[in-house]
Amino acid sequence: MDDEEHLKWMKEAMNMAEEALASGEVPVGCVFVRGGQIVAKARNRTNELCNATRHAELEAIDSIIANKELTPEMSQYPLSSTTLYVTVEPCIMCASALRQMGIKEVYYGCANDRFGGCGSVLGVNERVQHPIHPSYRAIGGFCREDAIMILRRFYITENTNAPVPRSKANRVLKTEIHPSASTGR
Repeated sequence: MDDEEHLKWMKEAMNMAEEALASGEVPVGCVFVRGGQIVAKARNRTNELCNATRHAELEAIDSIIANKELTPEMSQYPLSSTTLYVTVEPCIMCASALRQMGIKEVYYGCANDRFGGCGSVLGVNERVQHPIHPSYRAIGGFCREDAIMILRRFYITENTNAPVPRSKANRVLKTEIHPSASTGR
């Protein structure tokens, strides 16, 4: 698969991130692709559902597992022929779930320097050894600047769902993006 194909799917993930932003969520979106088709897409719903585990990746995995056409029989690795495109590097929780589900590979936009599970903080995808679950490849940098900018757009707004909301009236949107060696692209 060439970069143009990866960018096509990443743009679909960015559309889901825009939907998350419009809903007052941290703007992370994803699509799961199998056989050249999107089999699931999702966005963060943590604020909407008041549940910190409702990250985009887990929302999409739930829909794949629940769909009997996509998962006619539950196997040990139901995502072994599926590729994930996500706007931000999966967190440690999501990276672990993806490994346990046997994801084929992951392409992401920007690194997650606080909670990244595919190398930025912890390499759950392949660096951490596991006796049963196979590792998977994770490559960052697809639509990196777009992913960073949508996060910045969210973080300059008032988060009414925060336990102690902070005033952000004087915040200014930074538009300069520095190159990063850790993105893999």
